[in-house]
Amino acid sequence: MQKRFGGTPWQRAAPWYNRITDRGQGHYFHQHVVIPGAIRLLNIKPNSKLLDLACGNGVLAKSLSKDLVYTGVDLAESLIKTAKIEDKNYLHKYLVGDATKPLNIPQDFTHAAIILALQNIQNPGKALENVAKHLIKGGCLVIVLNHPAFRIPRQTSWGIDKDRKIQYRRVDKYLSPMQIPINMNPSDRGSPITMTYHNSLSAYSKMLKDAGFVIDLIEEWTSDKESEGSAARMENRSRSEIPLFLAIKAVKK
Repeated sequence: MQKRFGGTPWQRAAPWYNRITDRGQGHYFHQHVVIPGAIRLLNIKPNSKLLDLACGNGVLAKSLSKDLVYTGVDLAESLIKTAKIEDKNYLHKYLVGDATKPLNIPQDFTHAAIILALQNIQNPGKALENVAKHLIKGGCLVIVLNHPAFRIPRQTSWGIDKDRKIQYRRVDKYLSPMQIPINMNPSDRGSPITMTYHNSLSAYSKMLKDAGFVIDLIEEWTSDKESEGSAARMENRSRSEIPLFLAIKAVKK
């Protein structure tokens, strides 16, 4: 959900984004799946320092230990402004910056995170190289993505097999890199359009290797919601089998 590195469209969409994320608290999946999972994988220890790229309005920071040194970076100035207003922790800093370009920040972070944003950066490899510059050797990076195998805008969809009484996920295209326009607020035809950039798992793996990382762990996270009604069994089965999110834990060599 943090699709920030599209520039001015996200600047204009900030009021809408702040509403759907409750001004930094996060939407349902932030609160119930993404943030708890990311914090668990980060496994932050005392005296750690965390760099949060594409931090948006500070959704991750709200759930972190109060004594953690934290720096959040995002391209949308209005979202950074919201983060600064909502987060008064003196150990937390927020900066306007592009994840793919040099950042005026320290280079000794022990941890880094890119939460639901890497798929919205046109050159994710450059962003990963930038992260590596600011992590110590052995530093931990956690990335959370909308699952690139099952959640490709315009290329994946739900279907129902009436004979077998199952709901399935249809995938029309996967391996090819894609640039896909997204209406950031589907209920508003006049809302700004940004781009999402699809890459395969093998492509992300190569980007991490080229940036100097070793993948430590990959997890796939499903929804914890439950349906009711006549189609509940079918929907709950597919929801538990087809993950919404992909999490990658990597270590800088």
